[in-house]
Amino acid sequence: MADKRKKKVRVAFRKNRQKRTRSGNLTRQIRDDLDELDQFDTGERISGKGELTRHRTIIADDEGGDVLRKVDESACLKGRVRFAIGANNCQVETPDGRLYQCTVRRVLRTLLRQTRSPVVTGDNVLFQPEGDAEGVIERVEPRRGTLSRVSRGLEHVIAANSDQALIVGSAAEPQLKPSLIDRFLVSAGKGGLHVIICINKVDLTDAAALQTVAGTYARLGYDVVMTSAIEGHGVDHLRRLLHGRQTLVAGQSGVGKSSLLNAIQPGLGRATSSVSRDSGKGRHTTRVTELFPLTEGGAVIDTPGIRQFELWDVISEEVEAFFIEFRPFVAMCRFPDCSHTHEDGCAVKRAVADGHISRLRYESYVRIMSGDS
Repeated sequence: MADKRKKKVRVAFRKNRQKRTRSGNLTRQIRDDLDELDQFDTGERISGKGELTRHRTIIADDEGGDVLRKVDESACLKGRVRFAIGANNCQVETPDGRLYQCTVRRVLRTLLRQTRSPVVTGDNVLFQPEGDAEGVIERVEPRRGTLSRVSRGLEHVIAANSDQALIVGSAAEPQLKPSLIDRFLVSAGKGGLHVIICINKVDLTDAAALQTVAGTYARLGYDVVMTSAIEGHGVDHLRRLLHGRQTLVAGQSGVGKSSLLNAIQPGLGRATSSVSRDSGKGRHTTRVTELFPLTEGGAVIDTPGIRQFELWDVISEEVEAFFIEFRPFVAMCRFPDCSHTHEDGCAVKRAVADGHISRLRYESYVRIMSGDS
C-alpha cells in the first residue's frame, strides 16, 4: 500500500541566470533575413516560458502539517545548526561533536521561501557531507520551541528547538521596557516555550523599586531572577535554571545578555559593549544568533538585541489567551466577543480598575491589539 503521507509539491525557481527570450517570431526573422543568418546566436536557449519562474515537482513527506523534502537519508548525516548566516554559511554539529560548514540546497530554500531564513540556529537537519568538514543541508526537520517575529512581511524564526526562553531586561541603561517583555511572552507562549524573566543590572538602581514589576510576573507563574552580571548577584540561581535545558536568550539591545552568559560560563568570551551615551540605547554587540553548549549540561542560544518586536501569526482573538491573568474574568464580560479595549460591561477592564490586573500589563495588551509595535 502506498504511503499516504507522500505528496508532490510544485516549487517555483527564479531563472536568475537565463538569458532573456527572443522577441518576435524567430522563424519569420530567418526567412526574411537569409543574408543575416550567420549573425544569429545559435547557442542561445530559446524558450516560450519567459524568464521569471520555472517549476519543479518534488516528492515530500507530509508530517504534522510540515512539508519535508524526501531525501536519501542513508547518504546524509544528522546534525544541529550552531549558527546560520544567510543560505551559504551554516555551521552544523553532529551528535559526535564534528563541525561542518554547510550551504543550503537551492530547492530547500525555495520550498521554505515563506520564511525569512530557511535554516535557523537550533534547527535539526539532514545534510550531505562533502569532504571532511563541508556539506549541503538537504532537509530541515519539524521545529518545536520557537521564537518568531515579523521581518519584512515574512516570518523571522529567531531560533528553534529550545525548551525555554530567557527574556532579559535591564533595571537601567537602557530603561526596563515591560511592554517589550510582554511581546516576548506572547511569542514564547505561541512557540511552546517555558519562560524565565531576568532583570539585569540591578546594581545600577534601587532593587526595591523593581519589586512591583518583578512581583507582577512572579504572581503570574513566571520564573523571575534579579541579576547583576558585574557583581555576580543572582548568577548562581540563573545558572541552576539553565542547567540541562536548551535555552534561547533574548532581549533588548544593551541589557547585558552576553555579559550574563560570560558570568554563567567563565571563559565563554562573548563580546560586550556599553550603552550609547547619546541615545541611551544599547549597541548591537551580538550580530549572529549562535548556539553554545554549557559545560555543566544543556546549551544556550545567544541572539542579537531587539528593539522592536512585531508578533507573527498571532491574531487579535487569541492575544487574550497569552495574558493569563485575564482568564478568570473573560467569561464575565457582557459580550462573548469582547475585545477588552472599548466595550461597556467588560470584566477585564473592571479588574484593571479594581487593581486585580496590572495596568502596565493591560496597556501592553491594548498596544498589541491596536497593532502598535
